[in-house]
Amino acid sequence: MNKNLLYIFLFVLASCNKTDKEPQGLFFGGEIVNPTAKYIVLLKDDQKIDSAKLDDKNRFNLRLDSISKGLYHFKHAPENQYIYLEPGDSIQVRLNTIDFDESLVFSGQGSDINNFLLELFLANEEEESKFRTSYFELNPKEFNQKIRQLKGEKNKALNQLNLETKLSKSAKKMAQVSIDYTYYNYKEIYPFEHRRKTGNRVSDKLPSDFYNYRKNLTFNNKNLNYLTPYYNFVKSYFKNISLSGCEKKCGVDNDKIVNQLHYNRHKLGLIDSLVHEDELKDNLFRNVAFEYLLRGKDTEKNNEIFITDFHQRSANNRHIEEINQLYEGIRNMQPNKKIPNIIVTDFEGEKISLREIAKNKKVVFYFWSGSNAANRRYFKDATKKIALLFAKNKDYKFVGINYRTDDHIWKGMIDKANLDKAYQFKTDNFEELAKVLFIYQKNKCIVTKNGKIDDGFTTLWAANL
Repeated sequence: MNKNLLYIFLFVLASCNKTDKEPQGLFFGGEIVNPTAKYIVLLKDDQKIDSAKLDDKNRFNLRLDSISKGLYHFKHAPENQYIYLEPGDSIQVRLNTIDFDESLVFSGQGSDINNFLLELFLANEEEESKFRTSYFELNPKEFNQKIRQLKGEKNKALNQLNLETKLSKSAKKMAQVSIDYTYYNYKEIYPFEHRRKTGNRVSDKLPSDFYNYRKNLTFNNKNLNYLTPYYNFVKSYFKNISLSGCEKKCGVDNDKIVNQLHYNRHKLGLIDSLVHEDELKDNLFRNVAFEYLLRGKDTEKNNEIFITDFHQRSANNRHIEEINQLYEGIRNMQPNKKIPNIIVTDFEGEKISLREIAKNKKVVFYFWSGSNAANRRYFKDATKKIALLFAKNKDYKFVGINYRTDDHIWKGMIDKANLDKAYQFKTDNFEELAKVLFIYQKNKCIVTKNGKIDDGFTTLWAANL
């Protein structure tokens, strides 16, 4: 009996010692080439966990005594990228801000899952253009097969990684949901994009198993709230079921919403009833409010009805102050209001206001950045579109406002595109630009006549000049 007690005691003691030795902390460090800020900030969801200042060699290191496993973000203003962390990780990063995502490399303990997630992110960016240009035009059977093929390739790569590195269960799950929800999102989008591109409606021709994944959906997993593929999917899902659920009342015409007020209030109601995780609900409510209000096309009375409904459903929303400011700011961007008096810098470094630029002429203000490859691709597309618009509307001046780009890159892109330097400007305060002019989409433009707003909520591809 005494021997048995002794064995039990020794076993418990050994177990305690083993637990004590298990790593609980984290090392996170690295090097930033061409830094655009003085700090690296680590965040969990949208809350700051810690920060580290770059030294004179643009290196940083950050140590935490304890950390819970899961998805985090690190930010080097203005860019950010997510990172999966577990206790005991020792991760080094190296990146060049000129190509932030494309140059980013992880090394050290915990790097395998993060390099895989980054590869998924970059592959998804490249794949997205193929969906937009050709895949959405496929018939339902072909599209379903394409989804299976692409998803199968990613699953094969994940399984191979797992064989080589023995990922933890939670790390493998994070990678798996990143793959799954990317393709679930494309399925939600497909019927609308197919109709837009081909003119053919396929909602009633989809394979019987097309939406099978919906049977196992969850809207209450806090660990997924800030995973981009998951959040993009959830937004598309609620758009889809809102549209299909009220085609008559929403006034749907060729898959386009006529009654935006009813449609967005209907979407708020569905989110309210199906999502019980508070942070996700708050973020989705914010998304609906921004999408509706930033269209800028509804009447002031309808805007008031919407914001009243929003307050009744989400009075304690974590974004309520931001949404209220948005609602008030929309009023200042209505037709015949003077364009806000924001100060920008011209090609020679001189300060000038938007009102001065717009005075006594017709102007199309467009906005662009050279901060990463995707933004630079957009800039090329935008300059081509502007050339076409100018050929038909020579009485307009097309004024570019750049943001989040180093001066030498900005000037180099202008020279390479052979743009008129007299109509190219830059701001060092993107937050002000976005907040006052509502620059929340790449192709946003603002049309003014004699310094007054003609259309404050249009795009280069939809502007009526």
